[in-house]
Amino acid sequence: MTDQHSERRPRRRGIYLLPNLLTTTALLFGFYAIVSAMHGVYQASAVAIFIAMVMDGMDGRVARLTNTQSDFGVQYDSIADMVSFGLAPSLVMYEWALRDLAQLGSIWGKLGWLGAFIYTACAGLRLARFNTQVGVADKRFFQGLPSPAAAATVAGLVWAGNRLEFGGWGVGIPALVLTIAAGILMVSNFRYYSFKEFDFRYRVPFMAVVLIVLGIALTSVHPPTVLFLVFLVYMCSGPVLTLVLRRRHRQRRRRGEGHP
Repeated sequence: MTDQHSERRPRRRGIYLLPNLLTTTALLFGFYAIVSAMHGVYQASAVAIFIAMVMDGMDGRVARLTNTQSDFGVQYDSIADMVSFGLAPSLVMYEWALRDLAQLGSIWGKLGWLGAFIYTACAGLRLARFNTQVGVADKRFFQGLPSPAAAATVAGLVWAGNRLEFGGWGVGIPALVLTIAAGILMVSNFRYYSFKEFDFRYRVPFMAVVLIVLGIALTSVHPPTVLFLVFLVYMCSGPVLTLVLRRRHRQRRRRGEGHP
């Protein structure tokens, strides 16, 4: 009787609170970045995108540590990423620099909002492709530039430019190139290190600790510029890494063909 009663008992429905709360926080800061950009508060917009990136990195890890993964959480996280790393960066960049391209002519004005749209569309395609490759792709690498890293590069330029007091149509063309490049790299086949194999529980060489301390000290000098340069280097690392991996693969094939 007990077994039959347990089988008839309806399954409990609900969602896990902690990881989805972190996802909601990331969504909140992405929305706040858009609102702040509409009011011309660009530094707050950029910082909000970086905070959303931190929250996005935490929700998945918390879900795995607490064994609270769910299909709902995966879908909700993807929607939040689209807002925080797809819409927010492109709209913030458009308000900060791309909109002012209209001062150079009507064609440039259209290129400004088209560049922002290209970034947003590529972010959506990147997230959709990532969802279809869960459990199949190599965890050591990302295929295409991750949307949080692309958002950090775009937001980093806005933050650094706002702190260094340059912007508007003068920086519009470089901003347009960076925005479109970040979008295209998101949907590219270039490989990027995921750093998922990095484990803080294991010992590291002493020099690694020294480099981390130096990195923190360097960041404290001018955080916006340093963060922008770090993510810009990461954005450019994909093509280089892909070429290196392909060359190694060709060398291995040649060595294999050379042996009887």
